[in-house]
Amino acid sequence: MKVLMFGWEFPPHIAGGLGTACLGLTTALAKQKVEVLFVMPSASGDEDQSSVRIINASDIPAFRTVKELNTFFEKVHFLKVDSAMVPYVGPEEFGLIANGNVVQQQEIWWNELGKKYSFSGTYGKNLMEEVARYAMVAATIAANHSFEVIHAHDWLTYMAGIAAKRISGKPLVIHVHATEFDRSGENINREVFDLEQRGMQEADRVITVSHLTRNIVIQRYGIRPDKVITVHNGVDFQGKGDAEVERGVSDKIVTFLGRITYQKGPEYFIEAAAKVLKKFPNVRFVMAGSGDMFHRSIRRVAKLRIADRFHFTGFLRGADVQKMFAYSDVYVMPSVSEPFGISPLEAMRSNVPAIISKQSGVAEVLRHAIKIDFWDVNAMADAIYGLLQYPALSQMAVRCGLEEVNSLKWDHAATLVAQIYQEVIK
Repeated sequence: MKVLMFGWEFPPHIAGGLGTACLGLTTALAKQKVEVLFVMPSASGDEDQSSVRIINASDIPAFRTVKELNTFFEKVHFLKVDSAMVPYVGPEEFGLIANGNVVQQQEIWWNELGKKYSFSGTYGKNLMEEVARYAMVAATIAANHSFEVIHAHDWLTYMAGIAAKRISGKPLVIHVHATEFDRSGENINREVFDLEQRGMQEADRVITVSHLTRNIVIQRYGIRPDKVITVHNGVDFQGKGDAEVERGVSDKIVTFLGRITYQKGPEYFIEAAAKVLKKFPNVRFVMAGSGDMFHRSIRRVAKLRIADRFHFTGFLRGADVQKMFAYSDVYVMPSVSEPFGISPLEAMRSNVPAIISKQSGVAEVLRHAIKIDFWDVNAMADAIYGLLQYPALSQMAVRCGLEEVNSLKWDHAATLVAQIYQEVIK
């Protein structure tokens, strides 16, 4: 079986857990004899292609022939094509585009035949423009490759998945790793929500990474329950040995590792830290990550007068993540809404006991992590204190947690995904 898969990132160049999940799933799918063509906006050339074939969208022209251009405008008319999509458009041409005349739009785009886009592959200010252009390139890729099913990861690639489906007629599976409600709470970006909902509506199957996310997809996006299937993420520790570090301090270390954004609950971690320090002064708290709440978090730490016990490392990746876990005595993930959450599994694999919010998908599969409500800073502080103060509790959490995470394999997730492929192909 051959799958055309769309993703926004792939290791080693990642900004979060999405790329890591794509690598784990595709590696396991290869064992299932599933051949994956993985399309990403901007490939660097150093991606691991032992289990996938990487297609760099920046190397592919949006339209190669007039026929491809005409087919795109005929079948993918849902995609808004505005002036930002065509470089160097003049006032007269802008008027034609704004009026939405398909024939006139096509005439303008004839000048773009054979031209390639240089995608950043990041999450910058031109993100929406890149998402739309990525969908155009996806149509060309779909027209020039053979495959049985399309698989699109997260909202950034849903339009590409739909375009590929419209051009090829092949079934579409979308993979929801997070929703706009996870990222923004009730203050959602309506444009992102609309893209997510359209992707879910057009898909033949919707894969969610947890039952928590499945409920959001059904209730908030109005998707039929029979179309939405939960496949929990696995974890791949192959090639990740235990890092050896030498501590420069004798204090205990409690770590938060993730984006410093609303979704991850950094403010609750800070409040719990202040409470713990009143009872257990010989501890240091580390916030490893970056995000839009970074400076706000620093100000709150200063206001609580715990800055001498609190450390901000910035964003960590690769070996530095493993070193951070090696330094840690407790790991905390206080996410407000976490569709899954791989980092607690990585912590437990590194012999670090984990405290996780009940509002996370990973809480559905872990029995030996301490679970608290993200907002209950007293319970969070109690859990941290207990793991620091009572060695027997920490040792039991480490021993049982290690056994548990070693049983969570991507092979199981890949088996379920391959079954979904077979169902939509029939």
